[in-house]
Amino acid sequence: MASDELDGEVKTFKSLGLCDQLVEAVAKLDWQNPTPIQVEAIPHALEGKDLIGLAQTGSGKTAAFALPILQALIDSPHAFFACVLAPTRELAIQISEQFEALGYEFGAKSAVLVGGVDMVQQTIMLAKRPHIIVATPGRLMDHVSNTKGFSLRTLKYLVLDEADRLLNEDFEKTLDDILKVIPRERRTYLFSATMTKKVKKLQRACLRNPVKIEVASKYSTVDTLKQQYRFLPSQHKDCYLVYILTEKCQCTTMVFTRTCDATLLLATMLRNLGIRATPISGHMSQSKRLGALNMFKAGECNVLICTDVASRGLDIPSVDMVINYDIPSNSKDYIHRVGRTARAGRSGVAISLVNQYELEWYIQIEKLIGKKLPEFPAQEVEVLQFLERVTEAKRLATSKLKEKGSKKRKGGGNEGEDDVDIGKYLGQKDVKSKKFTKR
Repeated sequence: MASDELDGEVKTFKSLGLCDQLVEAVAKLDWQNPTPIQVEAIPHALEGKDLIGLAQTGSGKTAAFALPILQALIDSPHAFFACVLAPTRELAIQISEQFEALGYEFGAKSAVLVGGVDMVQQTIMLAKRPHIIVATPGRLMDHVSNTKGFSLRTLKYLVLDEADRLLNEDFEKTLDDILKVIPRERRTYLFSATMTKKVKKLQRACLRNPVKIEVASKYSTVDTLKQQYRFLPSQHKDCYLVYILTEKCQCTTMVFTRTCDATLLLATMLRNLGIRATPISGHMSQSKRLGALNMFKAGECNVLICTDVASRGLDIPSVDMVINYDIPSNSKDYIHRVGRTARAGRSGVAISLVNQYELEWYIQIEKLIGKKLPEFPAQEVEVLQFLERVTEAKRLATSKLKEKGSKKRKGGGNEGEDDVDIGKYLGQKDVKSKKFTKR
């Protein structure tokens, strides 16, 4: 329970001990009052304590570590002051943007080091000696190993955001290497939506007498989130997806799939049906991933088809609905996916489409969140009215993507999968496909 609830007083950013410059900065961002994780974390951080912060996604974790770091930077400014590690490129970019927005008035500079971007450009940024480094682990080690004149010897703060994800097999060894080349005398903040055995192991390895802050139960979803499921035969899953998107056509929606290929196929199919959809996945170049994200944020498309690359940390305030087109095999990923909606006190809807092969995974999700979810109401006869048009739209999408792949192979294979200009052919309309509404 947060301290403002204990003493009956509504906390302000000023009352947490932040300096006037940062109080003014949050006011300019129109942040009214600190969130529970900020209320709990910021005072301890300002006292110089190491932190373990456990909170639901969308709870304001970034500001909970950014504000204390910026206050320390104001008192003692120097280059390479803090490093934040994040599991995805998009999350790293977003964290950097928040640091720069909060530190704009006193000139705080950050640099983003992620894959998919030219290392020479990043080397030029590092030569300008930014205060904050925000990075994915692999690219940070690339620069530590290969960029002349760059080191983390002056580092005062290390932040591990989405720490449970950073400790999977993709990052664990690299993270160990990073911990070997940074100063032992530092402040360390570990933030995560979930506490796992690996997170506990990391806590013992790199934190000193940390303060543990937990403002949510271990695996919980917010009360403002309406969660439903629909059990259906696998051959009708596309029909149910189109039915829901048509019924709720005014909603901004994120649709989660299991594979990168599925994002492209579904987005193309939905475009053939007149639904404004765009894909985002790890197979796309960084510029195209950001382009898709910006289109979605700007309202140019209202359906984002994504893999779990978009389930962590991305702050897209206007998401009304999340659809689990594929049920995640790891039930903890469900928490992160549905956390893309109902953020910062807003309401939201999450609908899971469960076929006969995914039932066991879905049962594990209900066990994890500790509740039985109601079924999404739909008359199958109404849903199957879409069957003929959905089948044709998917056939056209499959044919178009096969043709695109064939042309790319004949062209000598110089163009990587992530360099395919998706927007170019997603925007084309097929003469046989027409925008439609429910009959």
